[in-house]
Amino acid sequence: MVTRRFDEDEPVLPSNPSSPAHRAAAPPPAQRPAPPSPNAPKKRIPRGAARRKGPYAHIPRTLTQVLNEANEMVVSGDLSDYVPLPTGFVPLDAMIGGGLRNTELVLLGGPQGIGKTITTLQMARNVALNSGHYAFFLSYEHTETHLMNRLLCLESVNPPVMDLGGGVRLKDLYGLVTGDSDRPPLRAYNSGSGSLQAVLRRDKRTAIALQRMQMYSDRLILVKASPAVTTLRAIREMTARLTDATAGKVVVFVDYLQKIAIHPLRAADEAEKVTIIVEGLKDMALALGVPVFAIVAADREGLKSKRLHLYNLRGSSALDYECDIAIIMNNKYHILSKDHIAFNPYEAKKYRDWVIFTIEKNRAGRAMVDMEFQLYAQYFAFDPQGQQVQQQLIDDKIIEQ
Repeated sequence: MVTRRFDEDEPVLPSNPSSPAHRAAAPPPAQRPAPPSPNAPKKRIPRGAARRKGPYAHIPRTLTQVLNEANEMVVSGDLSDYVPLPTGFVPLDAMIGGGLRNTELVLLGGPQGIGKTITTLQMARNVALNSGHYAFFLSYEHTETHLMNRLLCLESVNPPVMDLGGGVRLKDLYGLVTGDSDRPPLRAYNSGSGSLQAVLRRDKRTAIALQRMQMYSDRLILVKASPAVTTLRAIREMTARLTDATAGKVVVFVDYLQKIAIHPLRAADEAEKVTIIVEGLKDMALALGVPVFAIVAADREGLKSKRLHLYNLRGSSALDYECDIAIIMNNKYHILSKDHIAFNPYEAKKYRDWVIFTIEKNRAGRAMVDMEFQLYAQYFAFDPQGQQVQQQLIDDKIIEQ
């Protein structure tokens, strides 16, 4: 893949050289490039490059220019600004207009252990598998190898089929590799032709999982991010290179937002740091024309509350203002009303493995919509079919009917 620098893109000027918009957009005479030869091949401008990249990315443009540019994109077959990218979580996609959209920032919050990383990695997998796009997954919490092992477990149950009979847990996977199972260990195959893939192919369950994972492995890009190295600027630079190399077919996933470094900038406190980060991610989404999906940690008070909300996320009010969509996760069992007359503790146990996703902000559609998905934590997977919550929400609790 060939990457291009931002400053290689040339601004698109209005057709009328005497118009005010032309004079405002044109570079100074000393910087204006020489006119191309009539026989020179026309330079191809990547999708949205003129309006989103380079030193002239924020030039004033008339509505006619905007319309003409959009028309050229549609005529050329580029419908990326109109077609959403499904996350694969069916009822969630239906509520957010079909999926993720270019230039949008989506935040996902929830308490510890609720399945935020599972959700995000599964969505990244779905994007890379089903849309032909590249998923760029930055994790400040896990190594690339650990994420790969999680994906093998997920693929063993094959969402949305959820074939639990062929499921492989993480300890099963480790047992196959180390020999703590009824299979020979990896070292038994290290006579020259042995490999991790050889071990995985010798077990039917992992062989199928590996085959499924390889269907999108070239389009899922993993980074073990570091709070000391992987700065906001570095994320933007990496995303820019990927955007150029893939003609804009990139979705960025960040796990998680508060760990992004802002060096060389300095913040007085965490609220100011979060403001810088969330504004930077939103600007990156707008400037590069890609969706950005970020996990956000909850604050201490939010972790103590019975039900987490958008205002319980750690940081500043910029989280609410800057994002286009905010999704909050809560365990269904924990927010069932225990004092309701219909509450049955034995019946309610089935809700322990269900997670409620609440769309608390949605600029393009309905907000405060609740849907639920069953979590299969041992396989690092949700059943993406899900359903809307049937119980009534009263006083931040779900009341059994």
